[in-house]
Amino acid sequence: MLKRVSGWRQVSLPAHHPLYLWLSDEASLTARLAARCTRLTVQLLSQRLALPHPDEAVVLGLRPRELACVREVLLCTDGVAQVYARSIMPRASLRSDWRLFGRIGNRPLGSALFADPLVSRSALQSRRFDARDARYHRAAAFAPVRAGQLWGRRSLFMRRGLAMIVCEIFLDDIGQLPR
Repeated sequence: MLKRVSGWRQVSLPAHHPLYLWLSDEASLTARLAARCTRLTVQLLSQRLALPHPDEAVVLGLRPRELACVREVLLCTDGVAQVYARSIMPRASLRSDWRLFGRIGNRPLGSALFADPLVSRSALQSRRFDARDARYHRAAAFAPVRAGQLWGRRSLFMRRGLAMIVCEIFLDDIGQLPR
């Protein structure tokens, strides 16, 4: 169960909002993007031990100042950045059931997660990001932000009791893709 912290909540946008389907679709985002383009690419931005954001640490049950494995990527359709994605897991998980995380590189994580019958997923949560959040600045570094805010979603993936958070922040050009 994904804890509700720091403004994260069940998707509460009206169904006619342009991002509603992107935020609420529980199927693989990777598959949804791939179906709407000629070429889907994953650009690895970083994969390292780092301090998670406080809301991420709470969800993963990490101690204050405990490092986690953090992977950041851009999901691009036909060369256009659409999603800034961030995956976070406790360090110990990397040595056990989430070993694939350590060597996935530029391959889509979503494909591996949804293909594994041992992986379960929590309900989606969403929130708006603005200039007060470091994730907003990280995502905005790769695409212009016209409205001063970005929407994102996250869920918790579990495999044999070990957790991983996947957070996906939608860049403004996502609205140009077919819904």
